[in-house]
Amino acid sequence: MAIKTAPSVIIVDDNTNNLHVLAHILRNKGFKVATIKDGFKALKFIQQKKPDLVLLDIMMPGMDGYEVCKKLKSNVTTKDIPIIFITALSNTEDKIQGFELGCVDYITKPFRKEEVFSRVNAHLTLKYAKEELKIANQKLRTANATKDKFFSIIAHDLRGPVASLSGLLEMAAMDPDFLDRTDRSEIFLELKTSAQNIYHLLENLLSWAKSQQGRMNCQPGKIFLSQMVKNVISLFLTVAKQKGITLHSEVQGDMTVFADTDMIMTVLRNLISNAIKFTPDSGHISINAKPCDGFIEVTVKDTGAGISDDHLDKLFQTVINFTTYGTRNEKGSGLGLLLCKEFVDKNGGKIRVESRPNQGSRFIFTLPAEPPSNNSEY
Repeated sequence: MAIKTAPSVIIVDDNTNNLHVLAHILRNKGFKVATIKDGFKALKFIQQKKPDLVLLDIMMPGMDGYEVCKKLKSNVTTKDIPIIFITALSNTEDKIQGFELGCVDYITKPFRKEEVFSRVNAHLTLKYAKEELKIANQKLRTANATKDKFFSIIAHDLRGPVASLSGLLEMAAMDPDFLDRTDRSEIFLELKTSAQNIYHLLENLLSWAKSQQGRMNCQPGKIFLSQMVKNVISLFLTVAKQKGITLHSEVQGDMTVFADTDMIMTVLRNLISNAIKFTPDSGHISINAKPCDGFIEVTVKDTGAGISDDHLDKLFQTVINFTTYGTRNEKGSGLGLLLCKEFVDKNGGKIRVESRPNQGSRFIFTLPAEPPSNNSEY
């Protein structure tokens, strides 16, 4: 594995000659080198700079190398920095003490140029390999969490409305008089709602799949926010009317954002759908927007059931699976909110929620008001 460009090394030794020799060896090999003669100063400097590796003398006045090493390894921000001791000691017990404190190797005096470089290079290579493995493991955990999310939605949230739709259609097919004995408009409205819920969930699944596979590109452009909000509201007028919920846009007609149209449509659709789901009959949902430090802050506010504190932290996390139910027992997968966060992030904004149980919720996200000055893509 190749070492990254210009690794940084801090050399700590109270002997000026040792510092000059080691710094000369490493700088000639392309390393960025800082030298320090005091253990106390070295500890503070290392905690601030987070070098790739530390060469640390053992025998120093004040704070010796063992103590510096111990403090670095007890600090979560510096514990993974490899430490190689510089020593003239040949006692095995002294070396064992260093290894027990967390050092990775020793360089003995007098220094041999090729040995110094080889040991430093070997431990930097190992450090970078560990970092890459850590990143790979995190990606694997995320992939597994995404897979589990898919399976959960398919097994539970999608199966429910499909079964309901299938059951109603089967009753009508097996007993044609069934519709004559019931309110036809009510049955057909229920069928329509079930079909819309299934379609909405499938749209989210497909969008999520594309996003996770890197097949959904963000193509930002100028969006007239008021018109987009009105278009999304029109999609939910029927289902809102069933619950007596009023949907109202307070977005000014001339307000614009710079974002991907399809992604932001998906964000608004999911936030409004959730608001309807968790708002009781005769409730109210409003959408407004205002300028905020170069961004436009959009808020979807409802008079719904609200969200408890223990659920707030889970809303935008892929690795946590939990199901919530609306005021008419509508099941929520949480996938819509994951999409909202991902799409808002891709467009250079942020999303958050403010809520209290029985006091409604405010989902707030920001979008750039103008294209970036350097015309770079998101």
